[in-house]
Amino acid sequence: MAGTSLLSLIDDIATLLDDVAVLTKVAARKTAGVLGDDLALNAQQVAGVRADRELAVVWAVAKGSLLNKAILVPVALIISAVAPWAVRPLLMVGGAFLCYEGLEKLTHQFLRSKNNEDASHHDKLVRAVSAPELDLVAVEKEKIKGAVRTDFILSAEIIVISLGSVATAPFITRVLVLTGIALIMTVGVYGLVAGIVKLDDGGLSLSRRTGDAYWARVQRAFGAGILTTAPWLMRGLSVAGTAAMFLVGGGILTHGIPGAHSWIERSADGVAPLPVIGGALQWLMPLMLDGVAGILTGALVLAMVCVARHVMHVIHPRQAAGH
Repeated sequence: MAGTSLLSLIDDIATLLDDVAVLTKVAARKTAGVLGDDLALNAQQVAGVRADRELAVVWAVAKGSLLNKAILVPVALIISAVAPWAVRPLLMVGGAFLCYEGLEKLTHQFLRSKNNEDASHHDKLVRAVSAPELDLVAVEKEKIKGAVRTDFILSAEIIVISLGSVATAPFITRVLVLTGIALIMTVGVYGLVAGIVKLDDGGLSLSRRTGDAYWARVQRAFGAGILTTAPWLMRGLSVAGTAAMFLVGGGILTHGIPGAHSWIERSADGVAPLPVIGGALQWLMPLMLDGVAGILTGALVLAMVCVARHVMHVIHPRQAAGH
């Protein structure tokens, strides 16, 4: 009897762990957009920090990120237990915010509306690092605080999107999945950020290897390749992150709007019979339509934000100028 109970307990635990693993994979796929942007953004946050302090700053921001998630995960679990009806609206808001962030990045890149601000900020960082009389500790603390504030927003998006994937699961499964996602994302993002920010140092070290031996020449060539490709890696991460923001955010919205996802599926099935390209179009069409939905949503939210800022400027010109 006791042996049967033990086997039953083991089977229940195995089933629970299997459910957790499956749902964690689903949640990780849905948070890919935030992950790509998180990588690029946090790697850029370390810009202007002395090379010997980069890892210390990344570690400080990672600890702040863990604290953010330690606050957000219990809040999300309480919401799912007390007001489960609020999960879908929160998920939709998170998806819309992802789309807004993506379009704001695009307008920033193509319209260059903040060039002067960016140049001024960059010059300030360069002066802070190069001038020994300035308090570099204060500069680092300011950058860490800013990065942790940004991480709070990104972490909230990750947790809300993950919560949407496990909203109907048992409470213990929700606890394990959200905790697992929080830890995996933090370790994964900041581990990769640490590797990215030290990539150029590693390339520089390899490119300076001396000697005429074959292995030394290979190392120098590899180091030079790293130095050449590191900036392109950052750009690639930024582009991939922005695209994923539209795809993930748009996908969340099309799944949340009644009838939208089923219409997308019917449209994809409709092009499947086409010769040669039918199969590829059937796979691509949902992605393209999710992306279009994400771009349109981002444009709508951005327009609303611009109108709100203009109204605030008219009503409170001094406060708007201060911001």
